[in-house]
Amino acid sequence: MILSTDDDAIAAAGRARGCDVPFMRPAELARDETPHLPVLQHAVGWLREHEGYAPDAVMILQPTSPLRRAEDIRESIALLERSGADSVVSVSEVPAHYNPMRTLRVDANGMASLLVTGEPVRRRINRRQDMPDAWTMNGAIYLFRTRVLDEAEPSLYGDRTAAYAMPQAFSVSIDSLDDWKEAEQAL
Repeated sequence: MILSTDDDAIAAAGRARGCDVPFMRPAELARDETPHLPVLQHAVGWLREHEGYAPDAVMILQPTSPLRRAEDIRESIALLERSGADSVVSVSEVPAHYNPMRTLRVDANGMASLLVTGEPVRRRINRRQDMPDAWTMNGAIYLFRTRVLDEAEPSLYGDRTAAYAMPQAFSVSIDSLDDWKEAEQAL
């Protein structure tokens, strides 16, 4: 497991727990607004250039998903191989009351319409049982074939992304203090 960080203390803690830290992440790739793509391009490029290592696939395991299980990691890898997809993302089912088919946009005049279709609210699907299932990426696992970094439009996904469904109980993604409390309670 390779840890990409710009912080010496995080690097030391990672090494103490068995992570390989072969490089320190450049400061320009360690800002709050830095997207994943250039960070992964840097890491894979560094490994190719300095260690002659070109992995077939890369998995991002963010520390903000502490409930992810080893079996989720193994099953995601198996799904990538079995599906022939370019990537795998972990997903959780969206509760019916948050289904995008019920989500609204509100214009500058305060008028609401359906977010997905733009139609009047009266056209919404009324019964939750009639709504299509909806899923959201839960942030626990991002797995992609390294070749998608080198495509004309580089990405972490490619054109074919397989969804690895995780139970909600293991899908906590820490983005707020409430999420932190939920993770602490679960642990």
